[in-house]
Amino acid sequence: MSYVNAALRPVFDLALAPFAGLPPIVSLLVVSLVTAVAMLAVFKRTSDQPALAAVKRRIHAGLFEIRLFNDDLRAILRAQGEILRHNMTYLRLSLVPMVWILPPLVLVIAQLQFHYGYEGLRPAEATVLKVDLRPDTLSPGTRPEATLDLPPGLSAQTGEVWLPAEDQLAWRLAAEREGDFEIGVQIDGAPRVTKTVRVTREVVRLSPVRVDPGFLSQLIYPAEPPLPAEGPVRAISIDYPDREVSVLGLGLHWMIPFFVLSIAFAFALRGWFKVTI
Repeated sequence: MSYVNAALRPVFDLALAPFAGLPPIVSLLVVSLVTAVAMLAVFKRTSDQPALAAVKRRIHAGLFEIRLFNDDLRAILRAQGEILRHNMTYLRLSLVPMVWILPPLVLVIAQLQFHYGYEGLRPAEATVLKVDLRPDTLSPGTRPEATLDLPPGLSAQTGEVWLPAEDQLAWRLAAEREGDFEIGVQIDGAPRVTKTVRVTREVVRLSPVRVDPGFLSQLIYPAEPPLPAEGPVRAISIDYPDREVSVLGLGLHWMIPFFVLSIAFAFALRGWFKVTI
Protein backbone atom coordinates (compact mmCIF):
# COMPACT_ATOMS: atom_id res chain seq x y z
CA MET A 1 0.00 0.00 0.00
CA SER A 2 2.88 2.38 0.73
CA TYR A 3 4.04 2.01 -2.90
CA VAL A 4 0.59 3.01 -4.17
CA ASN A 5 0.61 6.06 -1.88
CA ALA A 6 4.12 6.99 -3.02
CA ALA A 7 2.85 7.02 -6.62
CA LEU A 8 -0.37 8.92 -5.86
CA ARG A 9 1.03 11.70 -3.65
CA PRO A 10 3.00 13.52 -6.39
CA VAL A 11 0.12 13.12 -8.84
CA PHE A 12 -2.35 14.87 -6.52
CA ASP A 13 0.25 17.46 -5.45
CA LEU A 14 0.93 18.36 -9.08
CA ALA A 15 -2.72 18.36 -10.13
CA LEU A 16 -3.85 20.58 -7.24
CA ALA A 17 -0.82 22.90 -7.15
CA PRO A 18 -2.37 25.52 -9.52
CA PHE A 19 -5.27 25.96 -7.07
CA ALA A 20 -3.24 26.13 -3.84
CA GLY A 21 -3.75 29.88 -3.37
CA LEU A 22 -7.47 29.84 -4.21
CA PRO A 23 -10.46 29.11 -1.96
CA PRO A 24 -10.88 25.33 -1.53
CA ILE A 25 -14.29 25.27 -3.24
CA VAL A 26 -12.66 26.29 -6.55
CA SER A 27 -10.46 23.22 -6.79
CA LEU A 28 -13.23 21.04 -5.34
CA LEU A 29 -15.40 22.03 -8.32
CA VAL A 30 -12.70 20.84 -10.70
CA VAL A 31 -11.98 17.66 -8.71
CA SER A 32 -15.68 16.82 -8.52
CA LEU A 33 -16.08 17.31 -12.28
CA VAL A 34 -13.11 15.05 -13.06
CA THR A 35 -14.39 12.45 -10.58
CA ALA A 36 -17.86 12.50 -12.15
CA VAL A 37 -16.45 12.04 -15.66
CA ALA A 38 -14.24 9.16 -14.50
CA MET A 39 -17.16 7.44 -12.73
CA LEU A 40 -19.36 7.79 -15.81
CA ALA A 41 -16.66 6.29 -18.03
CA VAL A 42 -16.13 3.32 -15.68
CA PHE A 43 -19.88 2.82 -15.19
CA LYS A 44 -20.48 2.77 -18.94
CA ARG A 45 -17.74 0.23 -19.62
CA THR A 46 -18.47 -2.13 -16.73
CA SER A 47 -22.28 -2.15 -16.62
CA ASP A 48 -24.90 -3.82 -18.79
CA GLN A 49 -26.32 -0.64 -20.30
CA PRO A 50 -29.19 -2.24 -22.33
CA ALA A 51 -30.36 -4.20 -19.28
CA LEU A 52 -30.23 -1.09 -17.08
CA ALA A 53 -32.24 0.89 -19.63
CA ALA A 54 -34.82 -1.91 -19.85
CA VAL A 55 -35.27 -2.23 -16.10
CA LYS A 56 -35.64 1.54 -15.73
CA ARG A 57 -38.39 1.48 -18.37
CA ARG A 58 -40.19 -1.24 -16.38
CA ILE A 59 -39.93 0.82 -13.18
CA HIS A 60 -41.39 3.85 -14.99
CA ALA A 61 -44.15 1.65 -16.40
CA GLY A 62 -45.04 0.52 -12.89
CA LEU A 63 -45.23 4.13 -11.70
CA PHE A 64 -47.53 5.03 -14.62
CA GLU A 65 -49.69 2.00 -13.81
CA ILE A 66 -50.17 3.24 -10.24
CA ARG A 67 -51.24 6.66 -11.52
CA LEU A 68 -53.49 5.19 -14.18
CA PHE A 69 -55.28 2.68 -11.90
CA ASN A 70 -55.22 4.70 -8.70
CA ASP A 71 -58.73 3.50 -7.79
CA ASP A 72 -57.87 -0.22 -8.18
CA LEU A 73 -56.20 -1.52 -5.02
CA ARG A 74 -55.21 -4.87 -6.55
CA ALA A 75 -53.58 -3.15 -9.55
CA ILE A 76 -51.71 -0.75 -7.27
CA LEU A 77 -50.37 -3.55 -5.07
CA ARG A 78 -49.34 -5.58 -8.13
CA ALA A 79 -47.56 -2.55 -9.63
CA GLN A 80 -45.76 -1.85 -6.34
CA GLY A 81 -44.56 -5.46 -6.21
CA GLU A 82 -43.26 -5.21 -9.77
CA ILE A 83 -41.49 -1.91 -8.99
CA LEU A 84 -39.84 -3.49 -5.95
CA ARG A 85 -38.70 -6.49 -8.01
CA HIS A 86 -37.30 -4.29 -10.77
CA ASN A 87 -35.53 -2.11 -8.21
CA MET A 88 -33.78 -5.19 -6.86
CA THR A 89 -32.74 -6.04 -10.42
CA TYR A 90 -31.46 -2.49 -10.88
CA LEU A 91 -29.36 -2.80 -7.71
CA ARG A 92 -27.96 -6.14 -8.90
CA LEU A 93 -26.99 -4.65 -12.26
CA SER A 94 -25.35 -1.67 -10.53
CA LEU A 95 -23.28 -3.86 -8.24
CA VAL A 96 -20.61 -4.77 -10.83
CA PRO A 97 -19.71 -1.16 -11.78
CA MET A 98 -19.71 -0.20 -8.08
CA VAL A 99 -17.09 -2.88 -7.46
CA TRP A 100 -14.90 -1.16 -10.06
CA ILE A 101 -15.66 2.39 -8.90
CA LEU A 102 -15.45 2.18 -5.10
CA PRO A 103 -11.82 0.98 -4.55
CA PRO A 104 -10.20 3.78 -6.61
CA LEU A 105 -12.70 6.25 -5.15
CA VAL A 106 -11.56 5.30 -1.64
CA LEU A 107 -7.95 5.98 -2.65
CA VAL A 108 -8.94 9.35 -4.13
CA ILE A 109 -10.86 10.36 -0.99
CA ALA A 110 -7.93 9.32 1.22
CA GLN A 111 -5.59 11.58 -0.77
CA LEU A 112 -8.03 14.51 -0.89
CA GLN A 113 -8.61 14.37 2.87
CA PHE A 114 -5.06 15.60 3.46
CA HIS A 115 -5.44 18.46 1.00
CA TYR A 116 -8.84 19.68 2.19
CA GLY A 117 -9.35 18.24 5.66
CA TYR A 118 -6.80 20.37 7.53
CA GLU A 119 -5.42 23.90 7.61
CA GLY A 120 -1.71 24.62 7.82
CA LEU A 121 -0.24 26.23 10.90
CA ARG A 122 0.15 30.01 11.04
CA PRO A 123 3.20 32.00 12.18
CA ALA A 124 3.16 32.43 15.99
CA GLU A 125 0.61 29.61 16.28
CA ALA A 126 1.32 26.82 18.76
CA THR A 127 0.78 23.12 18.18
CA VAL A 128 1.50 19.83 19.95
CA LEU A 129 3.93 17.20 18.71
CA LYS A 130 3.08 13.70 19.95
CA VAL A 131 5.25 10.62 19.67
CA ASP A 132 3.53 7.31 20.40
CA LEU A 133 5.92 4.52 21.38
CA ARG A 134 5.64 0.76 21.07
CA PRO A 135 5.05 -0.71 24.55
CA ASP A 136 7.20 -3.75 23.80
CA THR A 137 10.26 -1.51 23.26
CA LEU A 138 9.97 0.25 26.65
CA SER A 139 11.52 -0.84 29.92
CA PRO A 140 8.87 -0.97 32.68
CA GLY A 141 9.03 2.07 34.94
CA THR A 142 11.75 3.70 32.87
CA ARG A 143 11.31 7.05 31.13
CA PRO A 144 12.59 6.88 27.54
CA GLU A 145 15.40 9.21 26.53
CA ALA A 146 14.28 11.47 23.72
CA THR A 147 16.14 13.96 21.54
CA LEU A 148 14.12 16.53 19.60
CA ASP A 149 15.73 18.14 16.55
CA LEU A 150 13.93 21.31 15.43
CA PRO A 151 14.83 23.25 12.27
CA PRO A 152 15.03 27.07 12.21
CA GLY A 153 11.47 28.40 12.03
CA LEU A 154 10.10 26.10 14.74
CA SER A 155 10.71 26.39 18.48
CA ALA A 156 9.82 24.31 21.52
CA GLN A 157 7.76 26.12 24.16
CA THR A 158 8.02 23.24 26.63
CA GLY A 159 10.30 20.35 27.34
CA GLU A 160 9.19 16.81 26.70
CA VAL A 161 6.19 15.56 28.65
CA TRP A 162 6.08 11.81 29.33
CA LEU A 163 2.62 10.20 29.55
CA PRO A 164 3.36 6.65 30.73
CA ALA A 165 -0.29 5.55 30.70
CA GLU A 166 -0.39 6.24 26.93
CA ASP A 167 3.25 5.41 26.09
CA GLN A 168 3.48 8.88 24.63
CA LEU A 169 5.90 11.81 24.58
CA ALA A 170 4.64 15.31 23.83
CA TRP A 171 6.12 18.75 23.16
CA ARG A 172 4.44 22.10 22.67
CA LEU A 173 5.86 23.80 19.58
CA ALA A 174 5.44 27.22 18.00
CA ALA A 175 5.79 28.24 14.36
CA GLU A 176 7.92 31.35 13.79
CA ARG A 177 7.47 31.77 10.03
CA GLU A 178 5.85 30.19 7.01
CA GLY A 179 7.56 27.30 5.31
CA ASP A 180 7.96 23.53 5.08
CA PHE A 181 9.90 21.95 7.93
CA GLU A 182 11.11 18.55 9.06
CA ILE A 183 11.31 17.58 12.72
CA GLY A 184 13.63 14.84 13.90
CA VAL A 185 13.06 12.63 16.95
CA GLN A 186 15.42 10.02 18.38
CA ILE A 187 14.31 7.62 21.12
CA ASP A 188 16.78 5.70 23.31
CA GLY A 189 19.51 5.88 20.69
CA ALA A 190 17.37 4.25 17.98
CA PRO A 191 17.57 5.57 14.38
CA ARG A 192 16.17 9.06 14.02
CA VAL A 193 12.62 9.39 12.66
CA THR A 194 11.21 12.52 11.03
CA LYS A 195 7.90 14.32 10.70
CA THR A 196 6.93 17.05 8.22
CA VAL A 197 5.35 20.30 9.38
CA ARG A 198 3.87 22.92 7.05
CA VAL A 199 3.19 26.52 8.09
CA THR A 200 1.09 27.94 5.28
CA ARG A 201 -2.25 29.51 4.36
CA GLU A 202 -2.46 27.63 1.05
CA VAL A 203 -4.48 24.51 0.30
CA VAL A 204 -1.71 21.92 0.20
CA ARG A 205 -1.13 18.37 1.39
CA LEU A 206 -0.83 18.27 5.18
CA SER A 207 0.11 15.19 7.18
CA PRO A 208 -1.24 15.25 10.74
CA VAL A 209 0.23 11.85 11.56
CA ARG A 210 2.94 9.55 10.26
CA VAL A 211 2.19 5.91 11.02
CA ASP A 212 3.46 2.36 10.64
CA PRO A 213 3.62 0.54 7.26
CA GLY A 214 0.54 -1.64 7.94
CA PHE A 215 -2.02 -1.85 5.11
CA LEU A 216 -4.88 -0.24 7.04
CA SER A 217 -2.65 2.47 8.49
CA GLN A 218 -1.39 3.40 5.04
CA LEU A 219 -4.88 3.31 3.56
CA ILE A 220 -6.17 5.78 6.15
CA TYR A 221 -3.05 7.96 6.46
CA PRO A 222 -1.33 8.09 3.04
CA ALA A 223 0.06 11.64 3.26
CA GLU A 224 3.58 10.64 4.37
CA PRO A 225 5.88 7.64 3.88
CA PRO A 226 5.48 5.06 6.66
CA LEU A 227 7.65 4.87 9.75
CA PRO A 228 10.24 2.07 9.91
CA ALA A 229 8.60 -1.24 10.77
CA GLU A 230 11.26 -1.89 13.41
CA GLY A 231 11.80 0.82 15.99
CA PRO A 232 10.35 2.31 19.16
CA VAL A 233 8.06 4.85 17.41
CA ARG A 234 4.67 3.62 16.17
CA ALA A 235 3.20 7.06 15.33
CA ILE A 236 4.27 10.70 15.32
CA SER A 237 1.68 13.45 14.96
CA ILE A 238 1.15 17.21 14.76
CA ASP A 239 -2.12 18.94 15.65
CA TYR A 240 -3.39 20.78 12.58
CA PRO A 241 -6.70 22.70 12.75
CA ASP A 242 -9.62 21.11 10.90
CA ARG A 243 -10.63 22.93 7.73
CA GLU A 244 -14.16 23.93 6.75
CA VAL A 245 -14.99 24.68 3.12
CA SER A 246 -17.14 27.77 2.68
CA VAL A 247 -20.17 27.19 0.45
CA LEU A 248 -22.61 30.11 0.19
CA GLY A 249 -21.45 31.31 3.57
CA LEU A 250 -21.76 27.92 5.24
CA GLY A 251 -18.73 26.13 6.64
CA LEU A 252 -18.92 22.46 5.59
CA HIS A 253 -16.68 19.42 5.76
CA TRP A 254 -15.10 19.09 2.32
CA MET A 255 -16.72 15.69 1.63
CA ILE A 256 -20.22 17.22 1.58
CA PRO A 257 -19.65 19.56 -1.41
CA PHE A 258 -17.41 16.95 -3.05
CA PHE A 259 -20.09 14.25 -3.09
CA VAL A 260 -22.94 16.64 -3.89
CA LEU A 261 -21.04 18.18 -6.79
CA SER A 262 -19.80 14.82 -8.10
CA ILE A 263 -23.33 13.39 -8.15
CA ALA A 264 -24.74 16.57 -9.72
CA PHE A 265 -22.08 16.57 -12.45
CA ALA A 266 -22.63 12.85 -13.10
CA PHE A 267 -26.37 13.29 -13.62
CA ALA A 268 -25.89 16.46 -15.66
CA LEU A 269 -23.37 14.79 -18.00
CA ARG A 270 -24.89 11.30 -18.29
CA GLY A 271 -26.76 12.22 -21.47
CA TRP A 272 -23.69 13.72 -23.10
CA PHE A 273 -21.71 10.53 -22.32
CA LYS A 274 -24.72 8.36 -23.26
CA VAL A 275 -24.69 6.54 -19.92
CA THR A 276 -27.74 5.01 -18.27
CA ILE A 277 -27.45 5.24 -14.48
